[in-house]
Amino acid sequence: MLTSTADVPTDAAARYGKQLLAHLGRKNRVEPVDGRSDAGRLFFAYGTGTVRPEAGRLLLEATAPDAESLARVQDVLGRHLERFGARRELTVHWST
Repeated sequence: MLTSTADVPTDAAARYGKQLLAHLGRKNRVEPVDGRSDAGRLFFAYGTGTVRPEAGRLLLEATAPDAESLARVQDVLGRHLERFGARRELTVHWST
């Protein structure tokens, strides 16, 4: 499995995390992470995405079996979060 992470600075991490999980959870299964109601793991057909709000930042993790699938998970999580956070100019940079 391949994994990459993104650490997105924001003072509204809980709000953006909840919005991202709710929006993507309409078409994908979501399960809580670490028993937290504000963190979750999204299950896509091609991989998983984890969303964890922390103090001053939103942590994203993409996991997939191959590079192409990993890029898809990264694109979905990153594109939606950047759209939701456009007013605050949120940007997602992934690292492996």
